[in-house]
Amino acid sequence: MAKRTAVKNAPKADGINPRQPCPCGSGKRYKACHGSSGGPADVIVSRPFEGLASECELIALREFVPSATVKLPLKDGEVTLATVLPMAAAGLVRGDDVPFVGLQVQTRSGDVSRDLARAVMWAKDAKSGDVLPVVGPDTDENPGRLQDLLDADADIVPELHADFTWWLPEETEPTGDVALSLERANAAILPTERLDAPGVKAAYWVDAGDKAHLRWVRPEPEEQLLNGMARLAARGELDLGEGSRYAGSFRAHGLLVPVWDLDREMHAREWASPAEALGKRLLEAMSSDEQLNDAERRAREGLRGRQITIR
Repeated sequence: MAKRTAVKNAPKADGINPRQPCPCGSGKRYKACHGSSGGPADVIVSRPFEGLASECELIALREFVPSATVKLPLKDGEVTLATVLPMAAAGLVRGDDVPFVGLQVQTRSGDVSRDLARAVMWAKDAKSGDVLPVVGPDTDENPGRLQDLLDADADIVPELHADFTWWLPEETEPTGDVALSLERANAAILPTERLDAPGVKAAYWVDAGDKAHLRWVRPEPEEQLLNGMARLAARGELDLGEGSRYAGSFRAHGLLVPVWDLDREMHAREWASPAEALGKRLLEAMSSDEQLNDAERRAREGLRGRQITIR
């Protein structure tokens, strides 16, 4: 009996014990999740980009950046990641043979990372003009996850675009349905810029019409981040200076995204230095080992009351 149990619990060839929790964070055993044939069909992975240096930027591109592209730091080959492709396709190869994969897609399974890996592998072998409409749990191939294909330590700096003309090769005039699709997509874009300052990553200025916002994807564990923000809020320092106020936060793919309302009369560049200063204050506040005082605890509860979760 002991011998049989030892064999049953032995690690697989990839070093993961099939009876242990799956590394994806789903909470299921590995053999019932990514260790099963074809991978999981219905497992929701709450933090799909965990372990990647580009995690925060990927979340921003997935959730609220309208038009942007970036070369993925693949271990092998080259594919361009895009926020959204025509018809919200999962992948396409442009007429000039440039392959793209999309983040904002029509349908997906519970693991965005695995779906992206499938799209990347498709794009590397696809031909000019090919389109991959969707990927999902019924796809036969199981290439692993994005973490298996990328250089985990490589960061990314997306290129933001004012419209979607990059959908087509340069000097290509859109006609017919393509022109109409481009017109509709361009009309829906909210002006967006990425703040460029030391220590400021995945922070985006967005002009929403009546006001502007700063949306900043933070990498810290939620409780640590909330405690730091509560300390600043209790001191009246949880803002970017005159013309700004903290609005709330939302959770996206396992991380917290604080949002500030901003004076839209000021240019995005004018908020870079205030964001840098706020980032430094926040890091200092999060590094404190002291217990929150009464005012800070009240502030933390107020911050919790202004949170929502999106998938």
